[in-house]
Amino acid sequence: MSTTSMMSALSTPRHVAAPFSIGSILVDPPVILAPMADVTNGAFRRVCKRIGKPGLIVTEQISTMALHYQSARTWKMFDWTDAERPLSVQLFGADPAVMAEAARIVADRGADIVDINMGCWVPKVCRQGAGAALLKDAETAVRVVDAIVRAVSVPVTVKMRVGWNNDSLTSVPLAIEFEKLGAQAFTLHARTAKQGFEGSADWRWISEIKEAVGVPIIGNGDVRTPEDAARMLRETGCDGVMIGRAAIGNPWILAETAHYLKTGDHLPPPSLAERQEAAMEHLRDLAAHLGEEHAVRHLRGQLPHYVKGVYGASKAREEIVRAVSIAEVERILQGVGQV
Repeated sequence: MSTTSMMSALSTPRHVAAPFSIGSILVDPPVILAPMADVTNGAFRRVCKRIGKPGLIVTEQISTMALHYQSARTWKMFDWTDAERPLSVQLFGADPAVMAEAARIVADRGADIVDINMGCWVPKVCRQGAGAALLKDAETAVRVVDAIVRAVSVPVTVKMRVGWNNDSLTSVPLAIEFEKLGAQAFTLHARTAKQGFEGSADWRWISEIKEAVGVPIIGNGDVRTPEDAARMLRETGCDGVMIGRAAIGNPWILAETAHYLKTGDHLPPPSLAERQEAAMEHLRDLAAHLGEEHAVRHLRGQLPHYVKGVYGASKAREEIVRAVSIAEVERILQGVGQV
């Protein structure tokens, strides 16, 4: 090992990469793919699993009310496969009975874990009293967790923000109550709902929730590099690290992070050919599920991330937003890097 690598390894204790369990579900490595609306669909999850090999994958949020009313679009979100396991299915809503009904459905369909969304700050979700709005309605939040824990035999987890705003920082007292009800892990995005993605995540709150409960804590917010993940684990004592936006067009970040946490070393970056291949794999998988033109339109904002920083990437981004076929996208991507 080189002197630089040895110093890196010494500054990154191997114990920070220890696997952990949520109920009976082993999370190894302790690197988790975050739920992201309109991103973490089956095609994205599968490319992340093949390349990044995270210890746990969480689906994009599923509306329990839409599921209750038999929405065809919502049923299409049940596109997970055994290759993605262990898999956590995230649900959002505010009606305890409807949430419990949905939890039973996804558990029956093979979810390894049921995750409750108390972190989404988007107005159309919060206006329903769901997502992060539950952080300011403790009575309903407690009833939701209790109903879901009673409804399923698989582990139940909760993903939260620190609170609704700086005047309502409720995540720690709520987590204490949820643990009493049987919640078996928490993910904390260390921003308030009102912050959205603005400002910086305050990781001190991850430490606070870790000290307050006895179940595993997953930290989330501003993890963009393997070094960020190592620092979060060291500074907060959390059990795992969740990566979201940094993985869009870059599933390698998951494997790189796991490797760095274990060894202190960096993996070599993917080649341009590997990046182009992954982009096309992502697109073709989604097209098999949604249809070609729909898939191309859906991924117009994501595909350019696969070749970000490469000569010609800006031109490719401009062309992809007008593409409507797989052949067009492939031609555009193949032109990246050509001088």
